[in-house]
Amino acid sequence: MTHDTGAKRSGVGLGLVLALGSAVSFSLSGPLAAALLATGWSPGAIVLVRVALGALVVVPFGVASLRRDWSPVRRNARLVVAYGTLGVAATQFCYFAAVQHMHVGPALLIEYTAPAVVVAWFWARHGQRPGPLTIGGVGLAAVGLVLVLDLAGARLDPVGVAWALGAMVGVSAYFVINARTDTGLPPLALAAGGLTVGTVVLGLLAATGLMPVTTSPAPAVLAGAAVPWWLVLVLLGLVTAGFAYVTGVAAGRRLGARLSSFVGLSEVVSAIALAWLLLGQLPRPVQFLGGLLVLAGVVAVQQGEAATARREVSRPRTGGAVDPLAAP
Repeated sequence: MTHDTGAKRSGVGLGLVLALGSAVSFSLSGPLAAALLATGWSPGAIVLVRVALGALVVVPFGVASLRRDWSPVRRNARLVVAYGTLGVAATQFCYFAAVQHMHVGPALLIEYTAPAVVVAWFWARHGQRPGPLTIGGVGLAAVGLVLVLDLAGARLDPVGVAWALGAMVGVSAYFVINARTDTGLPPLALAAGGLTVGTVVLGLLAATGLMPVTTSPAPAVLAGAAVPWWLVLVLLGLVTAGFAYVTGVAAGRRLGARLSSFVGLSEVVSAIALAWLLLGQLPRPVQFLGGLLVLAGVVAVQQGEAATARREVSRPRTGGAVDPLAAP
């Protein structure tokens, strides 16, 4: 029992490291994309190239992880398509569509209600009622997110809100599917399949004109230095797509959807810090306070999930037990 408990704690610790790595990697996409947008690239072109490069990098590793056994892919074909369509393509497309109609702050706020939606989903669908610490963490993270995004003077547009809600559904699906441990799909295979499907969907949107695609050969400016456009794209593909999705899936398998989704909120905090370092956009004091509240909320949720796990372990067992840190 002691060995099992230690192994679980070790798995959670590694999961937290992977989730933070994924969140920081995702957050780098904002400053890098902003640098390309300033040169004339369209959001659609950046997203399409980013996801396609991520797929090119991850697919060989995903195929190798299957060890010539393609049966998990065949069994989970619909899940992989849903992951690529919702967790990859819809999240990206809907978010950029939203910011065409409203400010970035409120669009992100709506999109990042996903962790609360994930908690509500598991409560309603699987009866996994959150404990007091988890609920308190939700509240802290929500207040912190509002402060980080600095919504003073922001306006809401019904069309923009609808697109942002679409992005929120995509993010929620991303965390829920990541945490599935019953598929037999290695994390690398799921990430590779999702990025491939996402590339196809985004390519179709571009080909039909629904997602405008324009590019520019002008160098981007990061941290005051001129950087070749292709190098920015390589970083977007390798780090903010390939590495971010692989570590995100691996984290979800270890932490479950609820905890990994709240750790994912650190992406917003990291994005503010990276925008400061790379683009010279100095955060306001209220944003620093918001970041602390978000992190406090994540810690509270982690403690709440750990407490739930301990209660489940100590509860008398009459049948097969369910680990609350794992996805059903």
